Amino acid sequence: MTAVDRENLKQWESYIIGILRPSYIHAFLVDFLPQVKVEEILSLEEKSCTTSAERFFESLIKLEEAGWYRAFLDQLGAVGYTGLLNAMETFDFSEIEKLREYKDLLNRISPTIVSNIKPNEVLNSMKCLLPRENEEIRKVSESKGDTAGAEKLLDCLQRSDQSQFFKEFQIAMDTYNYDAVTNLLSSDADDLSDCSATTESVMQYSEEPEDMDTSSAPIIHTPNSQQISNDFKRMELRAYQEELSESAIDGDNTIICAPTGSGKTIVALHIVERHLMDSADQNKRKVGFMATTVPVFQQQLELFKNHFEMTKFKVYGICGDVAGNCPVEMFVEMNDIIILTPQILLNFLQVGYISSLSIFTLLIFDECHNTTKNHPYNVLMRKYRELNLGPVASAFPQIVGLTASIGVGDAGSVKDAMSYILQICANLDAENISTVNRNGEELKKHVYSAIKETRKAAVRTKNPFADIIRQIMVQVEDMAKSIYNIDGLSNIKNQNRGSQKYEQWIIEVQKRCKVLQMADMEKERKTCRALFTYTEHLRKYNDAVIINDDARTKDAVKYLRSFFNNVKGGGYDETEQILTALFEAKEEQILRIEADPTNENPKLTEVRKILTEEYQNNPMTKTIMFVKTRALADALKNWLKESEMLSFLQPALLLGRAKSTGMTLPSQKEVLTSFREDSGNKILVATSVADEGIDIAKCNLVLLYEYVGNVIKMIQTRGRGRAENSKCILITSKEDQIDKEMVNSAQEAMMYRAIKDLQQLGRATFITKKNTIQAEDKMMEIKNNENTDKAAESYKLLCAKCKMYACLSDDIRKIEHAHHVVIDKTFSTRYQTRPHRNPVQIGSMQKREKLHCKDCSHDWGITANFNPFKDLPVIKCDSFVFHHVRSGSPQIVKKWKDVPFSIKTFNNAEFRQEIV
Repeated sequence: MTAVDRENLKQWESYIIGILRPSYIHAFLVDFLPQVKVEEILSLEEKSCTTSAERFFESLIKLEEAGWYRAFLDQLGAVGYTGLLNAMETFDFSEIEKLREYKDLLNRISPTIVSNIKPNEVLNSMKCLLPRENEEIRKVSESKGDTAGAEKLLDCLQRSDQSQFFKEFQIAMDTYNYDAVTNLLSSDADDLSDCSATTESVMQYSEEPEDMDTSSAPIIHTPNSQQISNDFKRMELRAYQEELSESAIDGDNTIICAPTGSGKTIVALHIVERHLMDSADQNKRKVGFMATTVPVFQQQLELFKNHFEMTKFKVYGICGDVAGNCPVEMFVEMNDIIILTPQILLNFLQVGYISSLSIFTLLIFDECHNTTKNHPYNVLMRKYRELNLGPVASAFPQIVGLTASIGVGDAGSVKDAMSYILQICANLDAENISTVNRNGEELKKHVYSAIKETRKAAVRTKNPFADIIRQIMVQVEDMAKSIYNIDGLSNIKNQNRGSQKYEQWIIEVQKRCKVLQMADMEKERKTCRALFTYTEHLRKYNDAVIINDDARTKDAVKYLRSFFNNVKGGGYDETEQILTALFEAKEEQILRIEADPTNENPKLTEVRKILTEEYQNNPMTKTIMFVKTRALADALKNWLKESEMLSFLQPALLLGRAKSTGMTLPSQKEVLTSFREDSGNKILVATSVADEGIDIAKCNLVLLYEYVGNVIKMIQTRGRGRAENSKCILITSKEDQIDKEMVNSAQEAMMYRAIKDLQQLGRATFITKKNTIQAEDKMMEIKNNENTDKAAESYKLLCAKCKMYACLSDDIRKIEHAHHVVIDKTFSTRYQTRPHRNPVQIGSMQKREKLHCKDCSHDWGITANFNPFKDLPVIKCDSFVFHHVRSGSPQIVKKWKDVPFSIKTFNNAEFRQEIV
């Protein structure tokens, strides 16, 4: 090792000490250090990894034995420290330096992370972890609890040298719906394109507290794992089903709107079969069928495979983050029917695995009422409408949407409802809405509508548990205010403790705390960490009050005990000890309240009364009970099991995959199978996973336990009661819930009236109105994208690291709504390029090299080829500070969609002229 190499190593000391765990390179220690030194280093690691790494580095820098440096590098690579190894070999630590801000953020919000996640649940998504780290996290979680395991996970991430660690952590939090954490994680970078495409185009929005995971790992599918009804095998359509399919069979873009249980999937199978069989050999057709959730995807895949297995048509399902070596293009080309989720199709279009929507001749959108705003369905349809905007107009696939309720938005009149429905039709480019008109009597014979009831439940006249918990919450709030004025961190005032509004207050305070700045950095760090700890305890108390309101005090106490046991199993710092003592000081009093038989929840008394009556009248009753949260579902299931009068119902949970390792897809299927059997579960306690799409056996009682949404949700949940003489009962103690349900009923009638009025317009008038809306939407999009008065809003872009001038905002153009290029020909004098480690093709963009500031080497983005242009500079938004040209005021923006100026679309002619 040369003197220069040794001096470089000293310059890298902080990186090596901050990343390396000496015990992981045990073989190198034994080969090159004295045994007594090895034992000292390993002993120190049990107390402090950083201290151990410092002692190791002191010995490392003194080594003289030949070959030790190469052996050290080889050992780093062997155990998985590939980021550190690459930095040392290329003398470039810029990638590792970029991780610092992510690690600082994780440290700041760590109380929220360790209080909410189950580490063993997310480890499979964290490919950035070393195998040994993975094993150690699992062992700590199993022996000391989730909090300790989460702290171990955070410790590993703080020492990570992998550039993708933060993105993987974000994806894991989003996949398992850890919303409290996801809300605090920024999504600044888009690792797919290296140039910050906006996340709006791929975000799926939902109003549900718990949602299904739509991006699980790749799944191998078999056709025989679902019981298929004879209707699917024979495909003998009823007259009303034939009526529903007519427009689509004729080739029209159609929305099929029919009640839950009417057999819309049978109709879809018939449409697909006719579409494929009616094509000439020289004009091969291809169908894409999309389902919004993984369980529905699996269900529909099995139905399609079962139906087409004896034909020449091949069915293939794609679900989840498909591995890079999966030959997607080949599978799509080889099969006739592709079943997939809309987000996966968007991903494939973005990375170029699927070249264009024009490869399909028919696209079917299951639950198509979701085609609004930035739902993946609507993003796909925007791409669909762009097919005729390219150099050569592409063929359009036929569009068919399926829904039980198209919805009315917030319409207050039939006219407004017609406008909302027309907007959905414009989004889907639908030429008509197909409903059952001629064969309504037959539909009524086969599809039953549940009788709707509302039961107003009483509330506890006294609520001593909630009183005590709210007193503790006031104390915790005062403790937080003693170190910082948290009232100034939120615009939400007079929040009610024990409510969803209070949860929103916590979210807003934590978001503001995330970007809090103080003159003293160390004080800032300690203040933010403490505030996150306080607000996490407030969040758990808020949850407990809500559980107590809807279930038993016993369930709320169990929830809090579980939280504090996990806290004690973790780091358990001084602040957490003080907060735990607040709860423990009241625990004896709380236990007396829990044991008091007069403290029973009147809502549960009402549920017991309903269930007792229904099962006395019909012992074969099958019930689905909808609740808003998983915690409440757990509590109600336990109450049913422990009730002497109701335990015979054999209650089971039907949940999404969020926050629970127990409700996997196979376990969901097992529950549904048992529910179908006469001797199986008689009641399912379900969250929103069950209200849309999943094929659930006929039940004759649906209970909506404080479960009210919009008109679409009302129709979907009521439609679960498919048996004759079924009931759908809303149980609530809240007057506003009753009012909301009455509004939903009125909007349902308004929706059917609006659909009928639209059908009576006539085809030509309907299409004209649809086209007008599309033209207006396009004009609005152009208006939003182009700013005709740019001179007054010009900004200088300065390097975020060294503040060197880079370019003007007027010189930025966007390509494909995602990539941002600089057309100023002098820009190349202010940057330098380096080889890109992964120069892949991203849609029509071919990565070339990395782009760095010429003065400080800060990462600015990439260069890329965009046919026919070579080496375009594609920049990242968060690499710059934006200075207003006139006022000089600086602004930091993380996403291109949030910049304070509009950006023109890339124009070939303009760019050619600029570079001449």
